[in-house]
Amino acid sequence: MFPIQDQVSVATKANFEANLALVSSLTNKTLESVEKLIALNLTAARSSMEESQAATRQILAAKDPQEFFSLVAAQAKPNLEKVVAYGGHLTTIANSTQAEFTKAAESQMAQFSRKVTELVEEASQKAPGADGVLAVFKNALGNATSTYEQFTKTAKQAAEAMNASVNGTVTQFAQAATAQAKS
Repeated sequence: MFPIQDQVSVATKANFEANLALVSSLTNKTLESVEKLIALNLTAARSSMEESQAATRQILAAKDPQEFFSLVAAQAKPNLEKVVAYGGHLTTIANSTQAEFTKAAESQMAQFSRKVTELVEEASQKAPGADGVLAVFKNALGNATSTYEQFTKTAKQAAEAMNASVNGTVTQFAQAATAQAKS
């Protein structure tokens, strides 16, 4: 085999191993997020069931319609606060997962770019006269890297905008429900 072919084989194997490590890492992060989500849902369901039973007992013990309606109205605000808190926990889990995925992808892209650059540099030293082809390849790699960086930046901005929108909607909903409960 030629030396450059040996380098390509080594680079291919290293890239495969890096991709396998990335997939393993992302799978673990996904499972951690699913565990957090399941724990949150179990806690919320258990708490909701217990509180619902207590509220039902109170409402059934009402002596007149006035007391009945005041008990029902009194339940609205704490329930809304719990829904808002639940939404906050979901947002935290989603943001954490997204940040881990972004971090892993950025790390993988940087590592890939560095290895390809090293391979191109070594090839240019061992293959005189291939400067034109290697320059085109370097340019293409630079364009791909800058496109990826722009995509990552745009994805982060979209995630931030979505989080702001969700938080704004939840806040407006909470304010509206609080105003409704007061009236």
